[in-house]
Amino acid sequence: MENLIEKPIGQIVAEDYRTAQIFKNHKIDFCCQGNRSIQDAAEKSKIDAQLVIDEINAVQQAEQEGTIDFKSWPLDLLADYIEKTHHRYVEEKISVLKPYLEKLCRVHGERHPELFEITEHFNKSAGELASHMKKEEIILFPAVRKMVQAKQTGIKLEKPHFGTVENPIQMMMMEHETEGERFRLIEKLSNNYTPPQDACNTYRVTFALLQEFENDLHRHIHLENNILFPKSAELEKELNGQV
Repeated sequence: MENLIEKPIGQIVAEDYRTAQIFKNHKIDFCCQGNRSIQDAAEKSKIDAQLVIDEINAVQQAEQEGTIDFKSWPLDLLADYIEKTHHRYVEEKISVLKPYLEKLCRVHGERHPELFEITEHFNKSAGELASHMKKEEIILFPAVRKMVQAKQTGIKLEKPHFGTVENPIQMMMMEHETEGERFRLIEKLSNNYTPPQDACNTYRVTFALLQEFENDLHRHIHLENNILFPKSAELEKELNGQV
C-alpha cells in the first residue's frame, strides 16, 4: 500500500476525488492548503493521522458493483439494495454537491457563467430525484415485496390501488429518462466534467463528484429499468395466472 503520510493532500485529492469528503469530514483544507501533508494537517488539527490514512485506504479498496450478478438476486433483496445503496448515495451526495456548486458560482461564476446553468440543472434534478425515490420507497418497492411474499407463501395477492405494477413502473421510467437528459446537459455544459485551467481543487472535486453522481445514476437506473422492473412485471403476471 502506498505511503500516504507525507504525500501532499492536494495531490491525494487530485488523484482520487473520493478522498475529498474524508478531509472535509476532518475539517482539513484540501483546497487552499493542499500543499500540506496528512502528517502536518493532522498535527495542526490534533487528530490521528493514521485514522485519516485508514479511511483513505478503505475508500480506495472499495469493491465495484460490476462483479455482482444482480439478475440472480430475489426481487425484494434487489429493491432493498437499491434503496439502501443508491437512494442513500443520492441523498448524501446532494448534500455535499449543493454547497460546493454554490461556492463555485460565488467564486468562479463571473469567469465561468456556465456554472450557474449547471447548478440550476443539478438543483432541479435533486428535487425531482428526492420525489422520485420517495414514490419508489412508499409505493413501488412495497408492492414488489408483497408480490415476493405472495409467491413464497401462496397467499393470493390483493390488487393494488394503482391497478397493475406496470403503471408506477411506466412513471418511474419516464422520470428516469428526464433525469438522464438533465445530466446529459450538465455533462455538455461542463465539457464532459473537464475543469478549466484556472480551476482550484474544490472546482476539480465538484466536477469529479458530478461525474461520479451521473455514473451512479446510470447504475441505479440500469438496476431498475433492466432488472427490477421487468422481473416485477413478469412476477405479477405469474401471480395472476397470465403466464
